[in-house]
Amino acid sequence: MASTDTAVGTEQSTLQQLAKRHLWMHFTRLSAYDQAEVPIIVRGEGCYVYDEHGNRYLDGLSALFCVNIGHGRADLVQAGANQAKELGFFTNWSYAHPPAIELAARIASLAPGDLNRVFFTSGGSEAVESALKLARQYHKLTGKPNKTKVIAREIAYHGTSLGALSATGITALREPFEPLTPGDAHVPNTNTYRLPPGVTEDQLAETIAARIEFEGPDTVAAVILEPVQNAGGCFTPPEGYFPRVREICDENDVLLISDEVICAWGRLGEWFGCQRYDYQPDLITTAKGLTSAYAPMGAVIASDRVVEPFLSGANSFTHGFTFGGHPVSSAIAMANLDAFEREGVLEHVRAHEAEFAATLNSLRDLPIVGDVRGAGYFHALELVKDKATKETFSDEESETLLRGFLSAELYRRGLICRADDRGDPVIQLSPPLIAGPEEFAEIESILRGVLTEAGEQMQVHAAGADLGRVRRAP
Repeated sequence: MASTDTAVGTEQSTLQQLAKRHLWMHFTRLSAYDQAEVPIIVRGEGCYVYDEHGNRYLDGLSALFCVNIGHGRADLVQAGANQAKELGFFTNWSYAHPPAIELAARIASLAPGDLNRVFFTSGGSEAVESALKLARQYHKLTGKPNKTKVIAREIAYHGTSLGALSATGITALREPFEPLTPGDAHVPNTNTYRLPPGVTEDQLAETIAARIEFEGPDTVAAVILEPVQNAGGCFTPPEGYFPRVREICDENDVLLISDEVICAWGRLGEWFGCQRYDYQPDLITTAKGLTSAYAPMGAVIASDRVVEPFLSGANSFTHGFTFGGHPVSSAIAMANLDAFEREGVLEHVRAHEAEFAATLNSLRDLPIVGDVRGAGYFHALELVKDKATKETFSDEESETLLRGFLSAELYRRGLICRADDRGDPVIQLSPPLIAGPEEFAEIESILRGVLTEAGEQMQVHAAGADLGRVRRAP
C-alpha cells in the first residue's frame, strides 16, 4: 500500500473537478476517470513522489524514462532561476547565447566520434522529426534527391509528430492519423524471446539489408533504431547486431540514426546507448534525461559528415523551433550534467545494474513471468499465459490484465511503472538512476505480490519447472 503522510480535503477535491473538466491528459482514456480519481502528483523527492492525499509512491518509471537524477533537485532549479534573471529567453534563429553555446560544446565533448554539431529542440518527437528532415535535405544537397525513405523496426516508438509517427511501428498509434508521410518501411525488431519464423538472431541485421535492397538503395535516406527498443518491452540487440547495421548503412550510403530519447544520459550506464553497443551513428536524437526533465529540451547531434554540405554558400537547414536551445533549459541541462559527473551517476548505474537485473530475474519463479530483459536501469518483464509454450494473452485478456487490474493495483500498492501491451503484455521498469538495493527490493516486493494475484485471476498455473530463458544484458 502507498504510505500516507497527511490528510487533505477541499483543495484536492477542487483539483479533481478541474482536472476532469479541463485537463486533456496525453495517451489517456478520459472515460477511465468518470468514476475514479485522476492520480494527481504534487511533489517528489529522490526516487519517490507524493499524491494530493500525501500517499508516497516509488517512481519506478522515472516519470516517463526521464527524471534520471531523481526528484526534488534544488540545484537544478536554482540554475534555471539564475539564468532567467540574466536572460530569460532569446531565440537561436540566427542568434546565439552563452548557455546554448556552452551546452552544445559539452554535448559534443561527450558524444562519440565526430558527432560535433548540436541542433536543439523542445523534446524527443521534435528531435526525431528534425533528424528525418535533416537526412532528406542532406541527401538532396549531396546530389541524391531520391533518397527519402526511412527504415525502422516493428513495434518501435519514435514519436508522435507525423514524420516521427511514420517511423513508429505501432499500428494502433498510426491508424487514427493516416495517411502519414510516405516512404517508411519496417523490419523485425530484436525481440529474441519471440523471433520471427525462420529468422535467427544473427539474421536480424540482415533483414535491414534485405529491406534496403527491396526498396532500392537509391531511395533510402536513413535507418532509425533505438539501442534498446522501448515499445514491446526493452529489446536488447544480439551480439554484433549494431556493428553489422553500421556496415549495411555504409554499403548503401544510408544514414544511421540512433534514437536515444530514452537510452542516452546514463539510462544504460553510458552517456549514450551507442557507446554501450559499440557503434558510431551519423545522428543521435535525444531529450528526456538531458535535463532530467526539469525543463523541456531535446537535441539532434550530427556528425561532421552530415553537417558539411550545410557549411558553404547559401545552404542552410531550413527548419527550427521557437524554443530550441532555450537558455533556461540549457542552464538546467548543464547543471544536470554537472551533477552526473560530480556524483558519479553513470558509475552508480554500472555498479548496480547487475543487482537490479538479478532482482527482477528472481520473479521468474512466478508462472505469469515469461521473460525478463533489458540493460542498465531499463528493464521489462513479459507476461504469459503459459511459460512452457510462451503463449500470450488475447487482446481481451490483455485488457483485463493490464487495465482492469495491474495498472491500478500497482499504483495502489505504491509503485509507478508501465503496464503496456504495444506488442505482448509487459511491465516496464525504469527507475531514477540514483536508485539502489533498497528501491530494487521494494520494486520486487510489490511486483511479486501483484503479479502473483494477477496470475491467479488470469488462471495462469505453473507447469512444472521454470522454462523461462534467462537473458542477461550484453
